[in-house]
Amino acid sequence: MGPELRHLRYLLAVAEHANFTRAAEDLHISQPTLSQQIKQLEKVLGVQLLDRTGRSVRLTDAGETYAHFARQALRELAAGRRAVLDVQDLTRGHLRLAMTPTFTAYLIGALIAKFHVAHPGVRLNVREMTQDRIEAALLADELDLGIAFRGTHLPGIESAALFTETFSLVVGSRHPDAGRDQPLPVAEVAQHRLALLSTDFATRVHVDAYFATHRVQTRIMVETNTIAALTEVVQWSALATVLPDAITRDHPGLHPIPLTPHLPARTVNILRRKNAYLSAAAEAFIERAQRWEEHP
Repeated sequence: MGPELRHLRYLLAVAEHANFTRAAEDLHISQPTLSQQIKQLEKVLGVQLLDRTGRSVRLTDAGETYAHFARQALRELAAGRRAVLDVQDLTRGHLRLAMTPTFTAYLIGALIAKFHVAHPGVRLNVREMTQDRIEAALLADELDLGIAFRGTHLPGIESAALFTETFSLVVGSRHPDAGRDQPLPVAEVAQHRLALLSTDFATRVHVDAYFATHRVQTRIMVETNTIAALTEVVQWSALATVLPDAITRDHPGLHPIPLTPHLPARTVNILRRKNAYLSAAAEAFIERAQRWEEHP
């Protein structure tokens, strides 16, 4: 008798926990049963899959090779289950989506609201994470789609453009330039006190590169790790920031001031795993996202 699905799951659980007891607890089976099942798998394959001689259990070279294909097989079977359950008329379905933090501030609320109105039977799981984590989760089949920026992606990730994101200097009503209707030369930004996103944001990297290109020494007084905090700080102070123009559309207390030369626009992309099954829900979401710039 050949290996069964439970054997694959048991092996991967032991590999993940590096311990039979913890793996058995996670699988809700006894430790002797787990050990017996792994030995049975090794007997069927005729190789030792686990090295049990150290303080922790680890995969042998043969185990590493087999685990790679086991993970791939389980991903494909999970995709197959979703395909079987997928209803093309979208009366029901499930979509797993992630985006980088910028898009929680202006895109995802309106986009999901419109998608839900059009397809109320589709259940969405929405997560916020960094772009590298999105791509890793797509490759592990933990996500169906991701929204991030165009750039160099991990092998196995494919992307398609959704829209472009433009930027301005942004001030609140308490700032002296709140009523300004003329573009601001970038050199004059050096005279402004700034509040910016922290350096782990792609937006901050983009903004810093722009100022460095134009040799502007910025006066950064506040750094935050959320856009919500940043917009609050700017609305209640005389500090300025740099944000995507789309964010200011939903914040009447924020006033965008174009910079000259313009800060380069960025292309927003939809990401997916190459050759992954694309459900009817995912296709409908992509189509809705591609029309977002026309009808935000």
